[in-house]
Amino acid sequence: MNRIAITGPESTGKSRLARNLALCFQDVYVPEYAREYIAGLNRPYAREDILEIAKGQLRQESDLARKARRFLFCDTELIVTKIWSLHKYGHCDPFILENIKKQPYDLYLLCDIDLPWEPDVQREHPHLRQFFFDWYKRELEDYGFPYAVVSGESGERLQSAMNALRAHFPELDANHLGHQ
Repeated sequence: MNRIAITGPESTGKSRLARNLALCFQDVYVPEYAREYIAGLNRPYAREDILEIAKGQLRQESDLARKARRFLFCDTELIVTKIWSLHKYGHCDPFILENIKKQPYDLYLLCDIDLPWEPDVQREHPHLRQFFFDWYKRELEDYGFPYAVVSGESGERLQSAMNALRAHFPELDANHLGHQ
């Protein structure tokens, strides 16, 4: 099974892309745990919550990995929690930093900021999209993780992701890469 991490700044279509790829491949995607966690709080989130979110994301991914056949598409990963924690609090829990290095992803799809911003009560930084995109890219490069930038709206973005998968997994022919 190949694990694909879908990462990037807020409002870049990560969730939609993860769901669409899972549909194309008739396989499993892992939703973003932070959305569920924060929606369930009856208070503003705090620094400690980011660690709980990271742990919850890992648990959820581990549970859903058992159901995946060829691909597991993960809507977010621990670099997201690292950047979020560092930007918001100037600190990142060592658990997150240690586990980033252990992440078993075969490919990261970094979502470009070319989609229009969609307001959401859990989104905080519409004016810092380029700043965050550059930070994500730098993190992926600093860790030496394989990644591809995906861009375009709607079907173009999905096609961009499919092209990245084809390039990264050349042993798979078009028949193995979902339905188009």
